[in-house]
Amino acid sequence: MSKIILTFLFIFLVSLPAFTAEYSQLDPDKIIPNGLLQTAYNYFHTHGSQIANQRYMGIIDYKQHSSKERFYIVDMDSGRVDKYLVAHGKHSDRNNDGYATKFSNTIDSKKSSLGFFLTAETYFGSNGYSLRLDGLSATNSNARERAIVIHPADYVSAGNQIGRSFGCPAIELRYHQMIIDQIKEGALIFASY
Repeated sequence: MSKIILTFLFIFLVSLPAFTAEYSQLDPDKIIPNGLLQTAYNYFHTHGSQIANQRYMGIIDYKQHSSKERFYIVDMDSGRVDKYLVAHGKHSDRNNDGYATKFSNTIDSKKSSLGFFLTAETYFGSNGYSLRLDGLSATNSNARERAIVIHPADYVSAGNQIGRSFGCPAIELRYHQMIIDQIKEGALIFASY
């Protein structure tokens, strides 16, 4: 029995430096708030076989005010992080003060959902070029049925009060095609509060 435990411990310790080395190259400028990158990376590392697009990973920090660039796109090859504005659901922000405080997985709630998502296919809809999301967590399992997608919105722009969506992580028109093309077809998105 102790031989099995020692073997397991040896394998774990041998694999640990590789995990740390991969993680340590990400976000060299420490742009992403403390703890969010670690949580997202742990999920990415554990569920890598289910993640088709391993080049990019997205993190949304809904704890920040909507006027902040709180949607982080991590280049998993170079470690570089780019940040963008993103809207939250109108009923997540009942006070209309720019802070999301309520989240839901319920259809027609008009609230944002938290948890891990996998990006899916692109399409052209009423908001233009958009990206479907599939929820991977109990807190967002209805994402597809709720039509929670990444889409451009004219109410998301720098220097203005950011509008609110019906629950979608809406992004700026000027960056939407680039962002969607990076993270489409199976990238991991972590939405946190």
